[in-house]
Amino acid sequence: MGGDAGPGMVVGGSALARERHPNLRFLLFGDEAKITPLLSRYRALRGVVEVHHTDDVVKSTDRPSQALRQGRRSSMRLAINAVAEGEAGGIVSAGNTGALMAMSKIALKSMPGIDRPAICGFLPTLRGESVMLDLGANVDCDQDNLVQFAIMGAAFARTILGLPRPTVGLLNVGEEEMKGNEAVKGAAAILNEANLPLRFHGFVEGDDIAKGTTDVVVTDGFSGNVALKTMEGTAKLFSQFLQTAFGHSFLSKLGYTLAKPAMMALRERLDPRHHNGGVFLGLNGVSVKSHGGMDDVGFATAIGLAVDMVADDLIGRITADMAEFSHHDAVRDNGIADDGVTDDDDDEARGQAIA
Repeated sequence: MGGDAGPGMVVGGSALARERHPNLRFLLFGDEAKITPLLSRYRALRGVVEVHHTDDVVKSTDRPSQALRQGRRSSMRLAINAVAEGEAGGIVSAGNTGALMAMSKIALKSMPGIDRPAICGFLPTLRGESVMLDLGANVDCDQDNLVQFAIMGAAFARTILGLPRPTVGLLNVGEEEMKGNEAVKGAAAILNEANLPLRFHGFVEGDDIAKGTTDVVVTDGFSGNVALKTMEGTAKLFSQFLQTAFGHSFLSKLGYTLAKPAMMALRERLDPRHHNGGVFLGLNGVSVKSHGGMDDVGFATAIGLAVDMVADDLIGRITADMAEFSHHDAVRDNGIADDGVTDDDDDEARGQAIA
């Protein structure tokens, strides 16, 4: 029932997603009287949808704490419960972001080794697409949070982008090692030594995001959200400047006519509908947030993202990576190498070899 155009956008997006993923089935939670007439418009949804009626809906203005207390029978909470109880592989919602995060954390709970779930999303870059997290869930983060974000982001990039060993960068105010706060410097030190299925690039700056310098950009939720909104605003500004320039005179309008194919290709490349879907990583279940202003195409993109996460067992991959990291972390803290030899013994052996 969420989003600016729900439930019509949700039903239409589901139909489009079903055409892309023929084995997909849906549980739709909300007002049955509003949903059922919409279903009759789409042949692709015949026989593959179960409607679970509820009158209770989380409003866009509800605070997360309010939604938790009063929305236990809401469409959002019931949908999340379906994931927690194994009735559904994942939830996609265009509703209240804070409420979706809070309810998902309560119902699905954090994965072992993850202190705080993070919001992860795609960004278009000069090289294609990059993954960035956190995009707003955690304003303040310490070095352990950032390391966990890096592990989750790399697993996400391997799963969704098909990158065997994605590069990871920590967003900072400079590339030099001495720059940044203690959290980013501490996280960099840990990632430099960690044995993980990723390549740690080091620090990246704001302009590296659009360049696509790394496959994964890791930062705290405050900086990540500011960076995301800045990029969105810049894209709108650039679009407005182009419209103004091409409409300035007869010659400029003629120029637009000649450049229209290229402009349409650019619009398609930057279309936010093709990058829609913020993922709550770090939970024991798939939870995807669609932008509330999306149409059918954008919502179908978010559904497709959830489908890929379930099909490729992203939760299992993150769990395995965290377990491997925790093992090596414990070994390092205890001063024992993976072969059972202590660091002191190893140092002594190296000393004898040198002698």
